[in-house]
Amino acid sequence: MRQLFLQLLLSAIQLRDRFRLARLSAAHPGLSVHPRASTNLASASFDLAPGARLQIGPGVVTEHRHHGVRFSLGPGARISIGEGTWLRSDLGPVQLFAFEGAEIELGPDCFLNGCHLSAKSSLRLGRSAWVGPGSRIFDSDQHDLDADHPEVTQPVVVGDFAWVASDVTVLRGVEIGAHCVIGARSLVTRSIPAHTLAYGVPARPGGEVGDRSEVPI
Repeated sequence: MRQLFLQLLLSAIQLRDRFRLARLSAAHPGLSVHPRASTNLASASFDLAPGARLQIGPGVVTEHRHHGVRFSLGPGARISIGEGTWLRSDLGPVQLFAFEGAEIELGPDCFLNGCHLSAKSSLRLGRSAWVGPGSRIFDSDQHDLDADHPEVTQPVVVGDFAWVASDVTVLRGVEIGAHCVIGARSLVTRSIPAHTLAYGVPARPGGEVGDRSEVPI
């Protein structure tokens, strides 16, 4: 009897969440949530300006946590979440900010764990890229330094099967190659070649990394 009650309760919660996602999609013409994405996404925060587009692919999952995931898109911005991506929010919120006209693209099977991604131009994560808790990736300086040093924006790319560990900061113009591992609490200011272990402030190569394509989450 208890098991039946729990099943009915879970079904009711899922039905309520599907209804909320449908209402959100109606309110935001640019929001597209695949029918096979987790209904837990209904607990996320959605802030879409006019002309913004947020596409959430099949199999995208997260926990049922109030504002555990936050999407913020400026006018004309675009965020695309690839199939099978896990937006893990139990260690901290997953925050994705795309400013006016900017683009954030997550390849399939990515793993974002309590991290912050911010784009004013372009930020791309490849297939099965991981970003750990407390880590931040920015494609711009965020603000002007002074009247003579305006803000600079340059695209950021994190390659296939790369792992950005916890409390890492990745700055503008950086390309992290495929199968790289960036050690905890590193500051990445320059591009890192594929299959490289890098760490430190600033991050520098310190070893080699093999094929990570079979490493489980």
